[in-house]
Amino acid sequence: MSSSLPTLFILAIAVALGFVGWFTTPKGPNQTLIRTSVLLTLACCYLMWTVTYLAQVHPLESPKRAAMEE
Repeated sequence: MSSSLPTLFILAIAVALGFVGWFTTPKGPNQTLIRTSVLLTLACCYLMWTVTYLAQVHPLESPKRAAMEE
């Protein structure tokens, strides 16, 4: 059984980057657009990484050993 620590660790990094992106966005008419883009990008990247990681850790089909041909 694998640990859930890698997914939580990467989630913490994504949340931290989200806070950094939120507070370092320059003021201006496009501030909302920039914040939305940064947070949406981080969320999509985290979800893609998590799905890929979990698909490798817990595959839907277990690998089958090929029969030896003699």
